[in-house]
Amino acid sequence: MAKIDFHQVTDIEFDDVCHADYPDYCDAYISSATYKGRPATEQELDLMNDNSAFVHEELWNFIY
Repeated sequence: MAKIDFHQVTDIEFDDVCHADYPDYCDAYISSATYKGRPATEQELDLMNDNSAFVHEELWNFIY
């Protein structure tokens, strides 16, 4: 099973950020990111999005 080193994820962009969903933002997801200095693959984005705690924390960083 593939794993993501979340310390090497940068330049995160989100889609479906609906402020009506505050504070959960349940539809928001990582649409693009840089991983290990290159654009993340679809598989890597899926793995990132599977970690809801990481998504939620980075979403707060993205918004604020």
